[in-house]
Amino acid sequence: MDPEAFLDIANQVIKLKMFPYFDVAHSLLCALSVKEDLGAGAHTFSRKHPLACWLSTMLVVFAGGMVANGLLGEPILAPLKNTPQLLVATACWYIVFYTPFDIGYKVAKFLPIKLVASAMKEIYRAKKIHDGVTHAAKLYPNAFIIMIIIGTLKGNGAGFTKLIERLIRGVWTPTAMEFLQPSFYTKASLIASIIFVLDKKTDLISAPHALVYFGIVIFLVYFKLSSILLGIHDPFVPFENLSCALLFGGIWDSLAKILGRGQAKEEPKDAKKSN
Repeated sequence: MDPEAFLDIANQVIKLKMFPYFDVAHSLLCALSVKEDLGAGAHTFSRKHPLACWLSTMLVVFAGGMVANGLLGEPILAPLKNTPQLLVATACWYIVFYTPFDIGYKVAKFLPIKLVASAMKEIYRAKKIHDGVTHAAKLYPNAFIIMIIIGTLKGNGAGFTKLIERLIRGVWTPTAMEFLQPSFYTKASLIASIIFVLDKKTDLISAPHALVYFGIVIFLVYFKLSSILLGIHDPFVPFENLSCALLFGGIWDSLAKILGRGQAKEEPKDAKKSN
């Protein structure tokens, strides 16, 4: 592709308006995730506890903004002030949980529709990460770590509020902490935040900003569609295993076990000789 044409596409992507279509895709998939997390009891729960069902879904939809605002000392409920966006999220929640014969849920799960919605949500995620880094940079111009944290939370806030979201539904799962088992989306949001910070605050990345943004969008969309079509859920696992072995004691622990076994074998031999 001609570089100028590619740059033009990148500029168009960075200017995309998120409302309403990308918000619909995001809200729809958030409602789907809540229903699937409820499992077989989703139908009964949604009929008995519609308020808790709605609250937990809204928390998933607006989690990134709420958590980021809380850390930055801004109103936690500020993301809910956008009434059209709230109405869109509520409409998606209703369609997924309450349409007759579960038609809304089945249509949303239909593979072609899910693929399109998932791609749109990853574009939406890239926008939220970028906005989070930009907003934090305005408040703390030299605090790179704060920019990275806010960008990561904006990108996958729902992962960090899963404990509270389930608690609203009456389920206590203290081990469901994103810090203990970070998902691919948290890792991808972290990497994207780092790249945005390097692009904004350093000279290490010489490419135009639009190309950097477009590259992150392609990265997020590609791996999301790969997870759906090919079952590739976390491409970072091999690199994590390697880094744990090299940098976080993995090699030394293995070496200690080998030496410990060797010493254990030598001790019985010495005992036999003494007898």
